[in-house]
Amino acid sequence: MATIISDTSRTFSEYLLIPRLTRKNQGTESVDLRSPLSAIEPNQLPRFSLNIPVVSACMQSVSGTSLSIALARQGGLSMVFCSQPIDSQVEMVRMVKSHKAGFVTSASNTTADTSLADVMQLMRESGHSTVPVTDDGTATGKFLGLITDQDFWEFEDDLENKVGEHMTPIDNVIYGVDGISLREANNLLHKHKKDCLPVLDAAGNLTSLVFKKDYVDHRRHPLEMLDDSKRLCVGAAVNTHDYKERVPELIAAGADVICFDSSDGFTEYQMEAITWIRTNFGPEIVIGGGNIVSAEGFDFLVGDPGIDFVKVGMGGGSICITREQKGVGRGQASALLDVVQRRDEYFSKTGRYIPLCSDGGLANDTQIVIALAMGADFVMMGRYFAMTEESPTPKTSIDGQMYKPYWGEGTHRAQNWQRYDDGMSSRKMMFEEGIDAYVPLVGSLSEVLETTLYKVRSTMVNLGANSLADFRESAVLTRVSEQSVVEAGTSSVFQFSRNREFDDSDWGNTG
Repeated sequence: MATIISDTSRTFSEYLLIPRLTRKNQGTESVDLRSPLSAIEPNQLPRFSLNIPVVSACMQSVSGTSLSIALARQGGLSMVFCSQPIDSQVEMVRMVKSHKAGFVTSASNTTADTSLADVMQLMRESGHSTVPVTDDGTATGKFLGLITDQDFWEFEDDLENKVGEHMTPIDNVIYGVDGISLREANNLLHKHKKDCLPVLDAAGNLTSLVFKKDYVDHRRHPLEMLDDSKRLCVGAAVNTHDYKERVPELIAAGADVICFDSSDGFTEYQMEAITWIRTNFGPEIVIGGGNIVSAEGFDFLVGDPGIDFVKVGMGGGSICITREQKGVGRGQASALLDVVQRRDEYFSKTGRYIPLCSDGGLANDTQIVIALAMGADFVMMGRYFAMTEESPTPKTSIDGQMYKPYWGEGTHRAQNWQRYDDGMSSRKMMFEEGIDAYVPLVGSLSEVLETTLYKVRSTMVNLGANSLADFRESAVLTRVSEQSVVEAGTSSVFQFSRNREFDDSDWGNTG
């Protein structure tokens, strides 16, 4: 007969944290949210770490180029979705990696023979007010000068004039030489009171640009995720079907992390793929596997040849219907607690620490906190990011409220048959494991994330923790009853809208 687990399948909403001693010298500004993403070998440091414990889901409606850039600047990591052709995913990775902290490849260029009308149109389309002038109009051509929107007047100058008549020629441009450090480049900008510094190689070809605004932006985002070359970091999802073609291309494009996108990672297909990647690219490649919901699944994935992090969760996403369609899955809290216990046992036995990603089942900021307290090293979210300005879907107005489309990878719309194929069925989805929906637009990623991370830090202070490792060790959780949930909400009061005026009649008969 079937084995029945005595423990109930539980969710994050069924738990609360018990406060611990808050010390006088503690404050939210002193809390460190860095978290390992790669496995930590005995007596070694992790090969790759996050500056904040947040990654975006491998989804078409979530992890596009703009969101990947925005999240990396905040200290997290995006997993660019693989349910697209290899070349388009590779291009998205390249676009993120082209954003180098300080040194930027010029995206808008022109020639001296171009008309002012054409360069003005280029400025409007790109949003760039400074355009390098090269001999061939490319980002790496021989540098001739700069033209800005201050070099001509739209309604006074003849827009048929050539750029060469209005640009600042190279002899009058302050520029740097290839190999200059970012600090030296910023010092030149400061010294000469310039907003843009072209960087040229020995032959006079343009290699990159350094902007004052990027220096200011970096100072405002000290946690941004950068690789050794000062480029933004990005992850890329892969499947177990075309990984032999996809993975080499993604690694060549600069992907920092390879993450398997699968509803069920407890499969021989995923182990074969992991083994192939390790055999061909060595131990330095950071690989994430999953998803799993049990200690048994964890044991399977962390064996030889070794994986860096494991995603935990099945059927808990806001647009996932795997549990009701197939009767397979587990409450996210129960799944995470089971895997955390086995992870800690594995660490005690081997000295090798495997970071865990809690993927799905996060309905609000409080549940993010609970997931981290239960032992997750970081969380993966879809809906949370789909609601931001930077997500790749278009804004849509419904009854005066702005929304964004949001759909699961298990929907016909995603056409991601590879994620659910069992290796035997035809290349079509026989049934859906996700839904197609809309989510309200809530604002920019930076604004939303700032509030969430402040809540996380504030809660950690309540438990006397200065790091996520301290948080996990000091956390004491209690189960909640239905009545305690009622008690936690507002009761016996009338809540006025902030936009509503009220008078004495609102208080009843005042006599």
